[in-house]
Amino acid sequence: MRIDRADSEAELLGPPISNREIVQVVAGDFEVRLAQTAAEIDAAQALRYRVFYEEMAAHPSPEMAARRRDFDDFDQVCDHLLVRDRRRGEGPEGIVGTYRLIRRSAAEKVGRFYSAAEYDIAPMIDYPGEVLELGRSCIARDARNTATMQMLWRGIALYSFHYNIQVMFGCASFPGTDPSQHALPFSYLYHHHLAPPPIRARALSHRYVKMDVLEAGSYDARKAMARVPPLIKGYLRLGGFVGDGAVIDPEFNTTDVFIIVKTELVTEKYIRHYERGIRGHDD
Repeated sequence: MRIDRADSEAELLGPPISNREIVQVVAGDFEVRLAQTAAEIDAAQALRYRVFYEEMAAHPSPEMAARRRDFDDFDQVCDHLLVRDRRRGEGPEGIVGTYRLIRRSAAEKVGRFYSAAEYDIAPMIDYPGEVLELGRSCIARDARNTATMQMLWRGIALYSFHYNIQVMFGCASFPGTDPSQHALPFSYLYHHHLAPPPIRARALSHRYVKMDVLEAGSYDARKAMARVPPLIKGYLRLGGFVGDGAVIDPEFNTTDVFIIVKTELVTEKYIRHYERGIRGHDD
């Protein structure tokens, strides 16, 4: 897949002296920033392995199993967003949350975006302005709380603000590889949160799983929403949409849906919150 590289305000800025200039927020015992060393990236990959392969029963390659790390070619070109619990120390053990951030320039180095293996993402590639693919969202079991998730989102908001990101997208998962178990939430997402045609990605034909199994109005929408995973609920609260069709991912033991979020609401909410915190501290 050819990816047309669009000029953006971020490219005009040139590379920062340090990626600390892009994202760095400290709130109480937590800090969110981009990984700066190979050791920090390794710690993020170790956290991903523990969650995806040990906890969620994904299927690692022999090399991944030997190293006890989740990794692929995208890790070499993306930015890794980290949340650190400073009470756990300054080493790898302090990293409790991570997200993988892939912009156009990073995808170009690999030749595609990660989600292109599951969806026709032409609407994202052709979208005017900078776009950002989110992936590998991961939080340690004993840190899965609102505070950690909010720190990740504050980091994403600052990153999006710096690079003038217009839209974010990526695959989000339901547990298991039997889509019939998710007929209720899939139908709800299709009927109530389907992306408008100009930005609607569609599952690749050979991987397409129909989402609108139940007829609109034939189910309790509140019960359906209750069965939507928390991360996807978070995207929806920010005005997110889903693409057309689900995809079974046997490697990760999940069934995926495509998520699209325009960044306006994200950046406004979290940048304003962050700026209020700074003004309050200065006062």
